[in-house]
Amino acid sequence: MYKSLWNFLLVSPVVCGTVLGVGKAIAEEPAASDNSMAQVTSVSQLSDVQPTDWAFQALQSLVERYGCIAGYPDGTYRGNRALTRYEFAAGLNACLDRVNELIATATNDLVKREDLATLQRLQEEFAAELASLRGRVDALEVATAELEANQFSTTTKLSGEVVAAVAGIVTGDDVDGNDLDPSTVLVNRTRLEFETSFTGRDALITRLATGNFAGFSSVTGTAEGELAFTQDEGNAIGLEVLLYSLPIGESTEVVFGAVGTAFDDFASTVNFLDGDGGSGALSSFGTRNPIYYLGDGAGLGIRKQLGESLELSLGYLAGDANSPAVGEGLFQGPYSTLAQVVIKPTERLNIGLTYINSYNGDDTGTGSGRNSFARFDDTFFEDLDLPSVDVPTSSNSYGVELSWQLSDRFVLGGWVGYTNTQLLSTAGGLFDRGDINVWNYAVTLAFPDLGKEGNLLGFVFGMEPKVTDSSISSSNPNIDAELGEDEDTSLHIEGFYQFQVTENISITPGVIWITAPGFNQDNNDIVIGALRTTFTF
Repeated sequence: MYKSLWNFLLVSPVVCGTVLGVGKAIAEEPAASDNSMAQVTSVSQLSDVQPTDWAFQALQSLVERYGCIAGYPDGTYRGNRALTRYEFAAGLNACLDRVNELIATATNDLVKREDLATLQRLQEEFAAELASLRGRVDALEVATAELEANQFSTTTKLSGEVVAAVAGIVTGDDVDGNDLDPSTVLVNRTRLEFETSFTGRDALITRLATGNFAGFSSVTGTAEGELAFTQDEGNAIGLEVLLYSLPIGESTEVVFGAVGTAFDDFASTVNFLDGDGGSGALSSFGTRNPIYYLGDGAGLGIRKQLGESLELSLGYLAGDANSPAVGEGLFQGPYSTLAQVVIKPTERLNIGLTYINSYNGDDTGTGSGRNSFARFDDTFFEDLDLPSVDVPTSSNSYGVELSWQLSDRFVLGGWVGYTNTQLLSTAGGLFDRGDINVWNYAVTLAFPDLGKEGNLLGFVFGMEPKVTDSSISSSNPNIDAELGEDEDTSLHIEGFYQFQVTENISITPGVIWITAPGFNQDNNDIVIGALRTTFTF
């Protein structure tokens, strides 16, 4: 059969041209027939067909005698592409329709008798394929009608992520030097996300979320080693994110955030292990440079591509944008601004340079308890039997991030972050004004597709935010004990292996090891184990 097919291709330009021209268009762009070129009137309209091509005369004859040739929207013919029997059958069927049209319009003198005999023979030979193709088209039409009748929305796509994890403290001391009891918990975090597009390029993101895990910091006394999928909602679902992304031109994206907008919504964190808790690193620290956590709320973000090697991100986020109270709101309350440039010398190397300015927003949720004045809340002063006061601060943070894909199976990354936080008030004489310096750093190693496509082996080595210098003190000994520098260095060591069971299910066992918790070498190391299962749909 294939020998007769080959002989036919040599002697019959009608079928050969039709299959390669029409059949390919059907196969490659089955749902975009309105985007394909109209039937060409001259072979010169096909930019990739030259007079020196072996099939040039055949194509020229098909154009002039039968009008059986159609190209692609970019004016090409793509004559060197291989095709399947189904594509051949589709092209043959299209050619038969064209021949019948010529006969019906009294131009049958243009069709040679031997060509018609050959076409009839091929039609019989490929009858099974033609019938199968016709059946597939019918089935596709039925399936399309079913989807249209039962789809969630014509403009909205629903996706979700469920994280279910078993985690526990294996051993260690809390920040006060007390032994931690081994504990095991079963926790979850659930997200439902609606992505609505009105133009095909914009996106309205509405995320509903819930969870039941407050984290281990209430037990350990430190945010070091905290897991990235903590969400203490008591399984009560609520609106977590509401933002609208709008492209302007080909290189600019503007993000309008109303609820739960974060810097990573419009600025790259330049970390291969950043999976926002559902994938990648298990810990908040391993997910991204902690300075990115300084921004959250409502505001505006802009991402601009400056050629192929530069990306600029700018943003403003307010923490109490919805509150009309004095000292709050969109511009009077806590806020954070970001300016970032990502340099891309090559496709495999990204370097981020980040600056963040914050007012009353210095808590990253990681590292030492001394690095944030958010701990001086109403409860703190009530415990000391003191009237509650505001402790206003201003901070400037700087970060350098790196992601270097040395090969398809190995990515080297890391970052350095520095924050200077100034106390803007004595809070009624409770503090002596000054500032603190906070440093953090990390080195990350990623081994994607290890053992199977979609798998990921990852390691994080670093130091979570540590107060290296402080000029703030207090005349109250209870407050003064909470101030000052961290005495020792605590290290964060993390390893995990993400196994992609199916396209929608992954299982990630991992261990987080914190040396000298609380930045106190007298405390025994904390070891946290976790087994995370993530379902996506």
